[in-house]
Amino acid sequence: MKLDNLDLRILDELQRDGALSNVELARRVHLSPSPCLARVKALEAAGVIDRYVAIANSAALGLGLNVFISISLTTQSKASLAAFEQRIVEHDEVMECYLMTGDSDYLIRVAVADIGALEKFILEQLTPIAGIEKIRSSFALKQVRYKTALPLPKG
Repeated sequence: MKLDNLDLRILDELQRDGALSNVELARRVHLSPSPCLARVKALEAAGVIDRYVAIANSAALGLGLNVFISISLTTQSKASLAAFEQRIVEHDEVMECYLMTGDSDYLIRVAVADIGALEKFILEQLTPIAGIEKIRSSFALKQVRYKTALPLPKG
């Protein structure tokens, strides 16, 4: 789908606030509601808009510890990678998981309440996964920037 400046403005507004009503969105992008809704539906149908979510405050939910964990597997066969990925997505604490290049095979970010919850996650959930060779954890001391809006091309 080729995005024009109006599509980009719609995306910009929805990335800032996905709960905008169509009428308010149309007002902000200077379009009448019916064509605005048609454009949003087209963006959804094309897969440009993936989904709408509410972003919860982790501290308010008692999940004040963000930990980045590098994981190395004993082998990097297609089957072992698939088996690890199948197991890791089962855990709610895992917020993100990336297959990496470099020293480790995977980088995951977990959100937990405290060091005790992290220890329990590592010992009871992570280490039993077959094929893990090495686990290295790094704690986030401070969140300097967190955003969910993707950078959009300048029109």
